[in-house]
Amino acid sequence: MDPFVRRLVERLSHPSRPLSRNRHFHTFDTPEGRAALRIQRRLKSLQTDLLRCVRDGGQAQARVLEERDGSRRMELSLTRLHARRTTLLPEAEWELLLQLPGVTEALSEG
Repeated sequence: MDPFVRRLVERLSHPSRPLSRNRHFHTFDTPEGRAALRIQRRLKSLQTDLLRCVRDGGQAQARVLEERDGSRRMELSLTRLHARRTTLLPEAEWELLLQLPGVTEALSEG
């Protein structure tokens, strides 16, 4: 992952001082900026699914399999919703996901 894109995703996901997309619109009007927004939305969606499932009393069981290219295949069994979500995350996105608040705890509970 490009270091600039990674830094943008980290800044967008920062819990106390997230980067404003409106104030820095010119930053996100580039291919790197659009990639950062896409990655951040995907990670935020995974975080939301995990935390909602745990909050509602269900279990979010994550089976993480390492692929040959270093990416991670994560299979979430959202028992409360009777659903399964499978996603393939490159190593850099996996690290960013684990930095989001509550994700590591939710994965360790499942």
